[in-house]
Amino acid sequence: MRPCSLSRVDDALHRLWTERFGRTTLVTNRLDWSAAQVATAYNGQQHAERVFRGLKGGDWLGWGPLHHWTDSKTANAGWVSVGVDHDTAEFAVETLRRWWREMERVVYPGAERLLVTLDGGGSISSRSRLWKLELQGLADESGLRVSVCHFPPATSKWNKIEHRMFSYITQNWRGRPLVSREVVVNLIGAVTTKGGLTIRSELDENRYATGKKVTDEQMQSLSIRRDSFHGEWNYTLSPRPHNG
Repeated sequence: MRPCSLSRVDDALHRLWTERFGRTTLVTNRLDWSAAQVATAYNGQQHAERVFRGLKGGDWLGWGPLHHWTDSKTANAGWVSVGVDHDTAEFAVETLRRWWREMERVVYPGAERLLVTLDGGGSISSRSRLWKLELQGLADESGLRVSVCHFPPATSKWNKIEHRMFSYITQNWRGRPLVSREVVVNLIGAVTTKGGLTIRSELDENRYATGKKVTDEQMQSLSIRRDSFHGEWNYTLSPRPHNG
């Protein structure tokens, strides 16, 4: 055994602490990239994954996925809209609208009702007036009765979309720099699983203003029926009759 003084051990621990601990080593095969480009790509990926874990908490991610809608278990398919502007109720409903128009309307041509399960906070909060107003517009356009079930506070982890879709998306882009919106859309759209999961992804380049107000008159015009069990979380919006 070779003797070693405590001072040397202390010096070694000090060097480890100041030079290594608390730091992240990035390994890349992008030999043509500068250190700044590698760090920027890494930070972008971490930011996107934090938003996924946050699940629509009201934050804005300029080029990351913000809202997601899944199909039934039979079809095992999902849709992701990648936004470029603010996370608002208008953006959420537009995502739902595109999902229905591009994927589901053909699969279920005779559908009369749509059930949406979602979190209770952020832009799609159960208390959001704009969310209900925009959803009423979707019901009017599609002719569908749209039933909504918000998860109770602190229970968003019950949402099966986390386990059936989010986890596979993060696995698919792990270790890949998310350097552009196109890369994000393509990586999400390339997700497949042995269970047959397929995902379609699309870039939504619309601009969505924040701070929109909904008047009492607009709320009174809604064709909304609240469920007898926690009607603040469970309600149905029915198509309104067309005037003229």
